Amino acid sequence: MITLLLIFFPLVAGLLLLFVKGQQVRNIALGTAVIEFAILLFALTQYQHGDTIQFDANYNWINSLGIHFHVGMDGISLLMVLLTTFLVPIIILSSFNREYSKPSLFYSLILIMQFALVGVFVSLDGFLFYIFWELALIPIYFICLLWGGENRARITFKFFVYTLTGSLLMLGGLIYLYLHTDGNHSFDISALYKASQSIDAVGQGYLFWAMFMAFAIKMPIFPFHTWQPDTYTVAPTQGTMMLSGIMLKMGTYGLIRWLLPIAPLGVAHWAHLAITLSVIGIVYASCIAIIQKDFKRLIAYSSIAHVGLISAGILAVNVQGVQGGMIQMLSHGVNVVGLFFIIDILQKRYKTREIASLGGIRNLNPQFAVLFLIVLLGSVALPLTNGFIGEFLLLNGVFQYNAWIAAFAGLSVILGAVYMLRSYQTIMLGETNSLTTSFAPLSGSEKAVLLIVCAAILVFGVYPKSLMDIAEPSVIKLVEGVKLAMGK
Repeated sequence: MITLLLIFFPLVAGLLLLFVKGQQVRNIALGTAVIEFAILLFALTQYQHGDTIQFDANYNWINSLGIHFHVGMDGISLLMVLLTTFLVPIIILSSFNREYSKPSLFYSLILIMQFALVGVFVSLDGFLFYIFWELALIPIYFICLLWGGENRARITFKFFVYTLTGSLLMLGGLIYLYLHTDGNHSFDISALYKASQSIDAVGQGYLFWAMFMAFAIKMPIFPFHTWQPDTYTVAPTQGTMMLSGIMLKMGTYGLIRWLLPIAPLGVAHWAHLAITLSVIGIVYASCIAIIQKDFKRLIAYSSIAHVGLISAGILAVNVQGVQGGMIQMLSHGVNVVGLFFIIDILQKRYKTREIASLGGIRNLNPQFAVLFLIVLLGSVALPLTNGFIGEFLLLNGVFQYNAWIAAFAGLSVILGAVYMLRSYQTIMLGETNSLTTSFAPLSGSEKAVLLIVCAAILVFGVYPKSLMDIAEPSVIKLVEGVKLAMGK
């Protein structure tokens, strides 16, 4: 029942929001998102630590095709829903100093997107997973198309085509698995896991690439990344936050929940190439980030580097790599939302995102400088911040797989420090210039967003155990099952 409530509460609220007029709609949207987070916190208090699915609900949907509305959560799903329900209120609160046309539609789309994202993370039926996967694309498409920046129509269409192509490949892979299920065909996740055992290494190789490309486009992984920088840059701030903070996690979650268990022989044969592409993306995106002049575009490329490391760690198929991927998904989501909000604060005050045009802001608002620095240090994985835990585990997992690949993957830490610290130095330090002679004080909502993000960075960095313990039993069970199927 809790899982169904988590799925449908934001959908119902989002649809009702369409009939609310005036700017009070954002308060209602924020209240809805906070209630959704409270429901998740209640679920956490009821969750029994272990490797089993809990809070499950299974209803017949399309009997003739073996399709069920089957949802539930284990530790892996629970962390992803936690991330979603934690970030959506922050994203809505971050918009309080922005005036959007058609606010009812804007906030309704955010809540409907939350409905679809939660559905992706709790689906235990392959066809249902695909439906929610596609539903998540529709709200963000309209958010970018209606409230985006220059050339938004062309850029959003490219994003839509890329994502739809990947979705169709995934659907093909799921149907292929479905046809290999025993007796009365079924899309249930356990039936699909079992069906994969009857498919030989060649068939699993095709299955691996059909699923991997769908997830690689969503994350994105090199060379399927070309839609991302433009889309992140042109989208409105809250749209970029939804894309980078939560939506890309659909791809990394898909690797863990769907790719590894259903194509273990494909992973055994092709993981090396996929990991190599991920690591190439780390180095490539980091180098491109270093030369960026637009701060928002720089963060977009840094996101490609971070997600490349997550992908490499997961595909290494060991407990440290997969657990590190889970933790880094949480950390990256929090940090990147904080960074894009900082960009929004700067752009609102100075009407520019060009790094070289700014400077000396620390002299005008030391409080903002400190909060900015905390978010930045979390992003570069400083010890005692949330980013350190995930990156340490990921590099450990990749090192167990291959020391040379780990050495190149580790460049993400060095290069990330280069472009992030240099950007901070240019924007915040030094003397003010003709553009930055003043800095409007942070509003109450701006302070609230930054303080919540900074608190999460520091608390989780100092004490990550409470979150790590949630996913660990499920991660161990998954890795052991995949390795057994791989013959290791």
